[in-house]
Amino acid sequence: MCRILGQARSSQRYQPKEEADEGRLLGRMKALAVKRPRFGQNRVTTLLRQDGLKVNHKRVERLWRREGLQVPRKPRKKRRLGTVDNSSERIKAQYKNHVWSYEFVADKTEDGRKLKFPTVEDEYTRESLALEVERRMTAPDVKEILEYLFLVRGKPKYLRSDNGPEFIAQVVRQWLQDSGGAVVHRAG
Repeated sequence: MCRILGQARSSQRYQPKEEADEGRLLGRMKALAVKRPRFGQNRVTTLLRQDGLKVNHKRVERLWRREGLQVPRKPRKKRRLGTVDNSSERIKAQYKNHVWSYEFVADKTEDGRKLKFPTVEDEYTRESLALEVERRMTAPDVKEILEYLFLVRGKPKYLRSDNGPEFIAQVVRQWLQDSGGAVVHRAG
């Protein structure tokens, strides 16, 4: 069997042994992890060595994983999604067609030519309302997409966009104002 698998016989018979000081080492590791929650296994290994313990970093890593110790993730900062009438309150979608967001996604073809994907999404239902693909997209093209959606789906109360040139163009802003549609908010 070992010859077929190309493994040494000793690897098939090895039984790991728990060392006598493992409980003490684990206790010290846990105490350091509680005292210094932002320290990972490498810095804890250094602290253990400074305390006079002779430990191998691989052993500390194995015990660290086995005990499920890990550095807690830093909480992500929430992105600004726009505000209501310059207040600090964020607009959060509360029903269908309440808040739509639209932006561009860009990519390149294999030959290096640009592709632009204007996307429109209902933030409450997470439904993709429009996804077009063009090499070039201008403000009148964006206006046309929004005009079609307003006819088919109705007007949203709020429309959120980034500050891309196609979205802040006078053509789109004027059309939105004339249509009496959604209040536009910029995402920072």
